[in-house]
Amino acid sequence: MTLLALISGIATGLVLGIFGSGGSIVAVPALLYLVNLDAKQAIAMSLGIIAVTATISAIDNWRHGNVNLRVSAVFGLFGVGGTYAGARLGVLTPVTVQLVLFALVMYSAAWKMLVKKGGGGPAVAELAPDEPVVGRRMAHIAGHGIVVGVLTGLVGVGGGFLIVPSLVLLSGIPIRQAIGTSLAIVAAKSYAGFAGYMSAVPIDYALMGSFTAVTVVSSLVGTRIARRLPGELLKRGFAWFLVVVASYILLKSVFPGG
Repeated sequence: MTLLALISGIATGLVLGIFGSGGSIVAVPALLYLVNLDAKQAIAMSLGIIAVTATISAIDNWRHGNVNLRVSAVFGLFGVGGTYAGARLGVLTPVTVQLVLFALVMYSAAWKMLVKKGGGGPAVAELAPDEPVVGRRMAHIAGHGIVVGVLTGLVGVGGGFLIVPSLVLLSGIPIRQAIGTSLAIVAAKSYAGFAGYMSAVPIDYALMGSFTAVTVVSSLVGTRIARRLPGELLKRGFAWFLVVVASYILLKSVFPGG
């Protein structure tokens, strides 16, 4: 494993640990521009890396009672199908289109973190941890799972930035459970997305394994760092980081010789 790959894995893990999401937003450009992988390889391998890391984090959250299994099942089931379809679509999509979409997702995530919260609160009543998700609410969650899943597979984004707010608004579960439940869903969808690329994109399993190991360890370090820093400072700092990286990706995509 090269030094650049090591640094990339550490950065991905720290972001996951500190912010609770966004690992793929670091992993894709890191694999693309620092490790010099092909764009489709970078997207595919980032899905595998995030799948394993999110699994470990989700298990830890589940042990602390912060994963709503009912919501995970509904959102995750439809999300997996959408992710696999998105990955198959991604195999056929021009690289420039994928990278531009990826940058736009990053801008959207940055905007959501920088904009002030409204005063309306959740759109639905808050659920108890074991309350079943039924009726129209289940249909909305399933539909959201498909949409987020397709985006995940197409551009290699785990979807945490989209899943957490949608879980809070659509299912009404508390934010801590939304984060833990999101990790479980991200893991499932990332496995599906990775499977969608496996047969069509060459995978460097040695590099991916090393990258994943470093990511897992550094994510644990990131979690400890996050406990010592103000949440609002972390959120705004990462939002501006996304703006810088997204702008760089757009410039490289539109003006590859620049």
